[in-house]
Amino acid sequence: MLLLVALGIVFSFTVVTTERVENTNHKPTSPPLNYSWISLPPEHLPYFLYNNKKVAKQCRLDPLCPFKDALQDLANCWGYEKNCDPGKRFSYPVCTKADSGWYSRELFWKQADFGYVQERLSELKTLCKGDSSLKCSSQTRFCKATNLYLDLRKPRRSHERYREDFIQRGEIGGLCRLNKKALAAEGEHKSPLQSWYAELQTYTELDFDPIVDGHCDIIIEKPTVFMKLDAGVNMYHHFCDFVNLYISQHINNSFSSDINIIMWDTSFYGYGDLFSETWQAFTQYDIIHLKTYDSKRVCFKDAFFSLLPRMRYGLFYNTPLISDCYSEGMFRAFSQHVLHRLNIPQDGPKEGRVRVTLLARSTEYRRILNQVEVSPAAAAAPPSLLPSSVPLFLFLRITHNSDIFIGMHGAGLTHLLFLPDWAVIFELYNCQDESCYRDLARLRGIRYVTWQKMDKVLPQDKGHHPTLGDHPKFTNYSFDVAEFMRLVLEAADYVTHHPKWQRRALHDEL
Repeated sequence: MLLLVALGIVFSFTVVTTERVENTNHKPTSPPLNYSWISLPPEHLPYFLYNNKKVAKQCRLDPLCPFKDALQDLANCWGYEKNCDPGKRFSYPVCTKADSGWYSRELFWKQADFGYVQERLSELKTLCKGDSSLKCSSQTRFCKATNLYLDLRKPRRSHERYREDFIQRGEIGGLCRLNKKALAAEGEHKSPLQSWYAELQTYTELDFDPIVDGHCDIIIEKPTVFMKLDAGVNMYHHFCDFVNLYISQHINNSFSSDINIIMWDTSFYGYGDLFSETWQAFTQYDIIHLKTYDSKRVCFKDAFFSLLPRMRYGLFYNTPLISDCYSEGMFRAFSQHVLHRLNIPQDGPKEGRVRVTLLARSTEYRRILNQVEVSPAAAAAPPSLLPSSVPLFLFLRITHNSDIFIGMHGAGLTHLLFLPDWAVIFELYNCQDESCYRDLARLRGIRYVTWQKMDKVLPQDKGHHPTLGDHPKFTNYSFDVAEFMRLVLEAADYVTHHPKWQRRALHDEL
């Protein structure tokens, strides 16, 4: 369970209450030509139309097209497209060091912004060409296949989720001319969550057309995404899955939710998922486990193998970031996309009020021992304990309507991805893992602060975990109330002077 306290700062503290969110859709009446499959944040529409010229032409000719405003400037581009004017990119990193030049910004853009998509697109290589096809980026981190044949009549299931010998030669392939040498050269990163090489190393050049010649027990017409997941029970790791899926959609230039998502899992088991509602941002349908197709030969007309959560130099788990730079680009676009698809509203801010959310752990370790003392409004309105059954939609609404989000080091701080652009994430104590959420905040482009005065924080003990011994991750803490309030008020000052906060507050007042 998580304890969420929503407070308001007016220089005297008031309480901001939260309400249960109903997941409702308010869709406009469909015009004669169907645009309903384009469900994107308004800010993203010009970029989508730039990459989809036929849709833009259709919209221009159709008087009932709902995207007329987005047609005004079709020079806007994400940044990875050919002939994209750098001045029209969706985003460009900011570097705070005085000596940071073009090279630093461009490197950060390639590491953690839409330059990352550009790099993967430039790597795409055709490995099999014909009636079927297979294209992959370097080290088979992302692959795209057409008319893919998959024979699961003899599944080699075990307790292992990602068996490397699960698919044998002849059990995956297509009717195409395979460049065996080129495929073999992409196996250096072979590992369950770093590469698709283990699954594709036995890709076979078939001498028959599986679809035409009747070798398919099931033919999947709908576009399909294959994924290997990190950890569905941990928000930090699971949202690494979602971020990589979103970036894969950019590589594939496909954002329709009329798709199948298949969990590639070679075990007998199901998959625990505490954030299953998030899939609604990507597909209209239930997630499919690979074992659904056991004993069948399945053919996929159109499929891609998504970027993976633990790739070397990947997103965001192993992202190498040049120091002192941040971006309001790719991760901000991911946040906007998910919030739009899940219908999470922004209800503020209001002039003179700063909304603060305190995330309190109910686990044995990393708890705030003097939580009541550091929650100034608690005396007037004791915090409520929200049960674990509260839907993700409600948590996201609280997050997206917070100006300051405070919590101890832990996966719950991944909520920072969905804070508004003007917000501050305050990692109350980083447990000596200094870069994790600081870097995630830099990727998202929001302000990050953490506790600095260690003489004003008191550990409960030195840790008594049976195997890890003395470790700050397994200790509870008390915090100096005056120092806590000083940091919160500094964060509030930053928020209220942020141009986006001021514009939104003024707009709401009018």
